[in-house]
Amino acid sequence: MTWWRSPEPASHWHSLQDHQSVALVIGVTGIVGSSLAEILSRTDTPGGLWKVYGVARRPRPGWNADHPIQYIQCNISDPNDTEAKLSVLTDVTHIFYVSWTSRPTEAENCVVNGGMLRNVLCAVIPNAPNLRHICLQTGAKHYVGPFELVGKIQIHDTPFTEDLPRLDGLNFYYVQEDILFEEAGKKEGLSWSVHRPQVIFGFSPYSLMNLIGTLCVYAAICKHEGVPLKFPGSKAAWECYSVSSDADLIAEQQIWAAVDPYARNEAFNCNNGDVFKWKHLWKVLAEQFGIEEYGFEECSDLRLSEMMKDKGPVWDKIVKENQLQPTKLEEVGDWWFADFMLRVDSVLDSMNKAKEHGFFGFRNSKNSFITWIAKTKAYKIVP
Repeated sequence: MTWWRSPEPASHWHSLQDHQSVALVIGVTGIVGSSLAEILSRTDTPGGLWKVYGVARRPRPGWNADHPIQYIQCNISDPNDTEAKLSVLTDVTHIFYVSWTSRPTEAENCVVNGGMLRNVLCAVIPNAPNLRHICLQTGAKHYVGPFELVGKIQIHDTPFTEDLPRLDGLNFYYVQEDILFEEAGKKEGLSWSVHRPQVIFGFSPYSLMNLIGTLCVYAAICKHEGVPLKFPGSKAAWECYSVSSDADLIAEQQIWAAVDPYARNEAFNCNNGDVFKWKHLWKVLAEQFGIEEYGFEECSDLRLSEMMKDKGPVWDKIVKENQLQPTKLEEVGDWWFADFMLRVDSVLDSMNKAKEHGFFGFRNSKNSFITWIAKTKAYKIVP
């Protein structure tokens, strides 16, 4: 349930219900883009009735087809394709930028991801006279550095707050922020917000960082082979407090920032508002797949990227036997990302700023975990 449906904040949105808003969701098949497409399409979403354009690089997938959006297949890394397909969207009032791509080095990430954002903004801003707000999603690597620098640079003490200075070294999030500030500053009255979630609990087989989907695939293989569900991470991550960000909650925060004047031109952390331990969620994962033996093994250094190397034929068999969506293992298992996240410990951030500005959304992380596992099963990605 979205937080604005409760009795207290409902009156806050009455003045907004009469006007039409037009959203451009860049990365609509991603893990937060999918949530935005669904929530923006509801009749009670703040901002009035929304018209939604959804942009993604690949053809529209079946699991995204039930969202009433206008789907645009566009390669935003190509400035010509972006200009041709997005400059004609003259009615856009809000941009939700929730897309990124991965390159081998952070230097390449800065160039490519910065270029993608600039292509979109340069195509839309001059041609959409009623454009009012741009939401940019980055993430917690704003505080810990890119993957290649984690553990190699000095970071700030936790909990992270939005006013902390940038870290030394390259970070494509910083590049994107600077491009956002520059391009938004060219249009009078155009506001922006930056959103920094933690590891995201959500659903998208197309996401580069879909942790729950990856763990579901791992659990399904363990169940099929009749082996224990071993925790492929560090003891520190198993035992410590962790935080996560529900994809729907992130979408809700972005919509709030897009329509609430008090959120303009600010950056906000976004997490569920609670903490969890992986040793507790691992029990939940085992239960959801009917696995009785599970846990952490002392003195082990299990890595999914190694364990899953030869499991392609096993996954093909699981897909066939259970009549799942036709996928290959490498399409649904982000093993590198799971290996990384299950070795992260005590990366905590504060939600005080968002609450002080009027966003009171939260999620129960355990319930969120179960919900997204259920959705992954419902769309027949896993049995």
